[in-house]
Amino acid sequence: MKHPNEAILILKGKSKNGEIKIDGLVIPPFSETGPTFAGFPHSFLPFDMSYLGIVHSHPSGSAEPSITDSNNFFGLVSLIVKSPYNDDSIFAWDSSANSIPLSIV
Repeated sequence: MKHPNEAILILKGKSKNGEIKIDGLVIPPFSETGPTFAGFPHSFLPFDMSYLGIVHSHPSGSAEPSITDSNNFFGLVSLIVKSPYNDDSIFAWDSSANSIPLSIV
Protein backbone atom coordinates (compact mmCIF):
# COMPACT_ATOMS: atom_id res chain seq x y z
CA MET A 1 0.00 0.00 0.00
CA LYS A 2 1.32 3.46 -0.87
CA HIS A 3 1.01 6.14 1.79
CA PRO A 4 0.56 9.87 1.29
CA ASN A 5 3.17 12.49 1.89
CA GLU A 6 4.22 13.30 5.44
CA ALA A 7 1.86 15.63 7.31
CA ILE A 8 2.52 18.04 10.19
CA LEU A 9 0.48 19.80 12.89
CA ILE A 10 1.30 22.00 15.88
CA LEU A 11 0.41 20.64 19.34
CA LYS A 12 -1.39 22.96 21.78
CA GLY A 13 -1.86 22.39 25.49
CA LYS A 14 -0.22 22.89 28.87
CA SER A 15 2.97 21.78 30.59
CA LYS A 16 3.10 21.56 34.38
CA ASN A 17 5.53 19.74 36.68
CA GLY A 18 7.10 17.93 33.73
CA GLU A 19 3.77 16.60 32.46
CA ILE A 20 2.60 17.69 29.03
CA LYS A 21 -1.12 17.64 28.26
CA ILE A 22 -2.15 18.15 24.66
CA ASP A 23 -5.67 19.40 24.05
CA GLY A 24 -5.56 20.91 20.57
CA LEU A 25 -3.99 20.91 17.13
CA VAL A 26 -3.14 23.78 14.76
CA ILE A 27 -2.44 23.64 11.04
CA PRO A 28 0.85 25.52 10.63
CA PRO A 29 0.89 28.40 8.14
CA PHE A 30 2.91 27.93 4.96
CA SER A 31 3.60 24.28 5.73
CA GLU A 32 5.45 22.16 3.19
CA THR A 33 4.92 18.43 2.75
CA GLY A 34 6.50 15.75 0.63
CA PRO A 35 7.13 12.00 0.61
CA THR A 36 9.92 12.31 3.19
CA PHE A 37 9.53 15.77 4.77
CA ALA A 38 6.93 17.99 6.43
CA GLY A 39 7.81 21.36 7.93
CA PHE A 40 6.92 25.02 8.27
CA PRO A 41 8.74 28.32 8.84
CA HIS A 42 8.56 28.97 12.60
CA SER A 43 9.02 32.71 12.08
CA PHE A 44 5.46 33.05 10.75
CA LEU A 45 3.85 31.75 13.94
CA PRO A 46 2.18 34.20 16.30
CA PHE A 47 3.51 34.17 19.86
CA ASP A 48 1.46 31.57 21.72
CA MET A 49 2.63 29.97 24.98
CA SER A 50 0.22 27.07 24.44
CA TYR A 51 2.25 25.74 21.47
CA LEU A 52 4.01 22.70 22.94
CA GLY A 53 5.53 21.00 19.91
CA ILE A 54 4.60 19.19 16.73
CA VAL A 55 3.16 15.93 15.53
CA HIS A 56 4.03 14.55 12.13
CA SER A 57 3.61 11.32 10.24
CA HIS A 58 6.23 8.87 9.02
CA PRO A 59 4.64 6.95 6.13
CA SER A 60 7.80 4.82 5.96
CA GLY A 61 6.75 2.99 9.13
CA SER A 62 9.68 4.15 11.27
CA ALA A 63 8.98 5.98 14.54
CA GLU A 64 12.58 7.10 15.05
CA PRO A 65 13.28 10.82 14.58
CA SER A 66 15.42 11.56 11.54
CA ILE A 67 18.35 13.99 11.53
CA THR A 68 16.01 16.48 9.83
CA ASP A 69 13.44 15.95 12.60
CA SER A 70 16.09 16.61 15.25
CA ASN A 71 17.40 19.71 13.46
CA ASN A 72 13.88 21.16 13.13
CA PHE A 73 12.67 20.35 16.65
CA PHE A 74 10.05 22.81 17.89
CA GLY A 75 8.74 23.25 21.43
CA LEU A 76 8.87 20.66 24.22
CA VAL A 77 7.80 17.46 22.47
CA SER A 78 7.68 15.89 19.04
CA LEU A 79 5.15 13.16 18.33
CA ILE A 80 5.75 10.82 15.41
CA VAL A 81 2.88 8.73 14.08
CA LYS A 82 4.08 5.84 11.96
CA SER A 83 2.20 3.65 9.54
CA PRO A 84 -0.26 1.86 10.12
CA TYR A 85 -1.54 4.92 12.09
CA ASN A 86 -3.25 3.42 15.13
CA ASP A 87 -2.98 4.09 18.90
CA ASP A 88 0.11 1.86 19.11
CA SER A 89 1.80 3.85 16.31
CA ILE A 90 2.31 7.13 18.23
CA PHE A 91 5.69 7.89 19.82
CA ALA A 92 6.93 10.92 21.78
CA TRP A 93 10.46 12.38 21.67
CA ASP A 94 12.33 15.19 23.42
CA SER A 95 14.76 17.64 21.80
CA SER A 96 17.65 15.18 22.23
CA ALA A 97 15.73 12.41 20.41
CA ASN A 98 15.13 10.54 23.66
CA SER A 99 11.88 8.61 23.97
CA ILE A 100 9.27 10.12 26.31
CA PRO A 101 6.56 7.99 27.96
CA LEU A 102 3.18 8.61 26.34
CA SER A 103 -0.32 7.89 27.52
CA ILE A 104 -3.45 8.47 25.48
CA VAL A 105 -6.55 9.24 27.52
